[in-house]
Amino acid sequence: MFVPSFYREPDSSWKIDLIRENPLALAVSNGSPGGIPFATHLPVIPDPAQDATGFADDLSGLALLAHMNRANPHWKALADGDAVLLTFTGPHSYVSPTVYQVTPAAPTWNFTSVHVRGVVEKFDSMDDAMDVVQATVRAYERDFGTGWDMSESLGYFRKIGPAVGAFRVRVTGSDGMFKLSQEQPGEVRERVRESFAGSACTYKRATAELIGRLP
Repeated sequence: MFVPSFYREPDSSWKIDLIRENPLALAVSNGSPGGIPFATHLPVIPDPAQDATGFADDLSGLALLAHMNRANPHWKALADGDAVLLTFTGPHSYVSPTVYQVTPAAPTWNFTSVHVRGVVEKFDSMDDAMDVVQATVRAYERDFGTGWDMSESLGYFRKIGPAVGAFRVRVTGSDGMFKLSQEQPGEVRERVRESFAGSACTYKRATAELIGRLP
């Protein structure tokens, strides 16, 4: 991913936060020779067995857990050691030139995204797959749900377990693009932030919060 220097995140914690807060990733890997790449949207979490702090700016060494349907041709094409790209999309929104209050001006789209490169480690046993599913449920109920207790549904989980293909991604590098009007003068960027913060759109309000965190 091409990232102009002024759109890079202030520190790597921004990338970790975006991954945790926007965990539906697009996983892309090579297809057959001459074919198009495979691409699958899937849930991804940092491996809870690993401390997700203190990593290099490119997040190398971080472990991520994911799963998809075994009936998906993408799963069948994946092999241990394959390279995979996970793309996470965070808050984003259109910026109208009317917000700038200056002329000339051009419209743009502010957005946030993290591209993670890594190596696949597939889990073969259903017990491992169930561990990944349960870890994902715990993470999502904590961050997005209502604290649902899965204990009474574990039998159902095991019934559908054979259809779950789980894997780990060992991160080898990443890029973060946090395009938040940094190229604009401070007063113009503040007008963008104020406009977004007052919007009914949750994407715009989340983008405004990130603009407000810029140095």
